[in-house]
Parts: sequence; structure tokens; C-alpha cells
Amino acid sequence: MAYLAGKMLVSVEAGAPNNGKGEDTTARVKYATVRGRRHPYVSAQAVRRWIRDGMVERGVPASPVTRVGRAQNRAQKANTDADPITYADDDLFGYMRAGAKKDDAATTLRDSPFMLGTLMSVAPVHPTEDFGVMSRGVSEPVLHGHEFYTADLAAPFLVDLPRIGTFTLPNSDGVGRPNYLSPEQALQVAQAAALGAGTEVFRGQGAVRLPIEQRRHRAALLLEAIAHLSGGAKQALHYGDRVPSLIVMVPFKGGVNPLAHVITGDEDGLVVRGDVLRKELAAWDGEWEPPVRVGWRPGFRDDLRVDFEKVCAQEIAEGTVVVDHPRTVLLALASEMRDGAWDAWFDDAAQ
Repeated sequence: MAYLAGKMLVSVEAGAPNNGKGEDTTARVKYATVRGRRHPYVSAQAVRRWIRDGMVERGVPASPVTRVGRAQNRAQKANTDADPITYADDDLFGYMRAGAKKDDAATTLRDSPFMLGTLMSVAPVHPTEDFGVMSRGVSEPVLHGHEFYTADLAAPFLVDLPRIGTFTLPNSDGVGRPNYLSPEQALQVAQAAALGAGTEVFRGQGAVRLPIEQRRHRAALLLEAIAHLSGGAKQALHYGDRVPSLIVMVPFKGGVNPLAHVITGDEDGLVVRGDVLRKELAAWDGEWEPPVRVGWRPGFRDDLRVDFEKVCAQEIAEGTVVVDHPRTVLLALASEMRDGAWDAWFDDAAQ
């Protein structure tokens, strides 16, 4: 296997975790219009920030960010150190560092091995507008407002495990630039980090690759941060838990996500399709590795859980599908990765 495919659901109760552009004195939540109905969402950028912040809270140093260019309007830029060997977040989440034109400096970038979709409400929701007044100690009250909503938000994700800790190098034609400008520069950084990185061919290109121990560690950091997910806007007024209420994961050979329609919705709300999971697994037989890991928080839509477990009773009895708390599922998989149980996942599957 080479990919970890999944879908996660975050339940928002009377919250406003990700806001759009305000109008006058009212803060608006982000939403998309689907078939004429509003679906609130949290951008992937916001959730990735929550995960990065969670890694920092757990003692992982973040890549420093420097703002360059003009303060506002045109030519705004902000760069991390663009050093994925030293900083796990640069490795996992990618970056683009544009060189200055006046210096004829090159641009270096890294595509993210961790891919995440938009956390979109599974059903249409009309946000509520809350009216507020600041009247303490002032003769003329200040009026303000903001929106909030209650919804179940779901997003697919995909982790390209072999690309974690693997940095391609440009060839003589400049192809392969996504990480470093030269093999010498990459090896210099690798050696300075004293991590024992070496060179090899990866997906047809020369690459610098960290030892498997470091790659395991970084994949585990990502799962652990999701298990402790927190963050979002309006926490003082609309505090809410952001740990996924439901998450489904399966190791997969290719960059396909067979779980897209397992967690879905209709006009009445959330739908979890055990029958869809069974059909997808049958259709992709030989392309995935059991078990399918399902994390389901106790007390969250117990009625749907009962139905799901009935439909998948045979798979659960055989151990093909395991169901537990999301935190337990994520931390157990992270621990197994650290112990080397799934080292084969960190190389591309044999064809």
C-alpha cells in the first residue's frame, strides 16, 4: 500500500469555526450554494492550520514564517523556511517559496503529501444571525452581529505515505524542481540535520530520502494531531470540540479514495452508508488492505451507528472492519506506524 485514504466528519453545534468576509458590522460564516441551498463549510486551509497548531502544541517545532513584499494589496507574500528536512510541517503540508525577480532567484516548492478536501456540511443549513451590543461603559452602544450554525461537516483526505520525507531533485532539464535547486544543496541540508538522508530514485526521479524512522514518525505526528484536533474562530462565544465525530480510513494502493460516498447526506441530514462501503471494497478488491478503520464517537448519531454495524456485521465479525473511538483508532494506527508495523506502506506498491 502507498496511500491512506479517508473521510472525516466534524460536528459543529452552534458554532462559527471559519468566517468569510464581513458585511458592515456583521461577521459572515463561509458557505457554498448547492442546488440553491446553503451549505456552510470550513476551508481546508483552516483545518490544516488547526492540525499544524496541534503538532506545535505537542512539541513539534513549526517552520518559521516570514512575510515579504508589500503589506497590503498587490505582491503580498509569506514564506516558511521551506526546509522540509528540518521541519515536519514543511514536509507534510508543503510550501511555495518564490524567489525575488530582482535577484533572479529561483522558486522552490513542495506539493503536500497530505491532501484534504473542504469540510462541507452534508445537508443544507441556514445560518442564524446573532445580534450583539457593546454597551459597557459607553454612552452610545456599539451594534454588531455574527452568524453561526449547527451542522455535520465532512471532508475526504488522502496521505501519500511514500512522499513523506522524500524530496525530488531537478534533472538536467530542470524537471523535478518541487523541492530543492540542486542535489548538493539538498544533501548539505540533510547532512547538517544529521538525519542520515540518502539519495535514490523515486517515481522516476532522483530524490533525497530521510530514514524510515523519520518518515514513520512524521506520519504518526499527523494522525496524532488529528486525534487531538482543536481550533477555529469564535471560540470565546461558540466554543466547540473539533475532534472528528466520525472518521473512516483504509490503506490503498493508488491515489483513489473509495470512501467518498460512505459519509454523505440528504435533505434530512447525515447518512452513513455501510452498503456503499461493502460495494466499494468489493469493486476495489486487491487494491486495499484490511482492516478498514472506523472511528465513531459514543453518543454521536447512535441510530446511524446501529444501522451501519448491522449492514457490516459480517465484516466486523471477521475483523475486515473495526469500529472504535476516533481517538483510539488514530492513536493506535500512529503507534503501529512508529513501531514499524506498516513500513511497507512507505514505498510504492509493486505493480
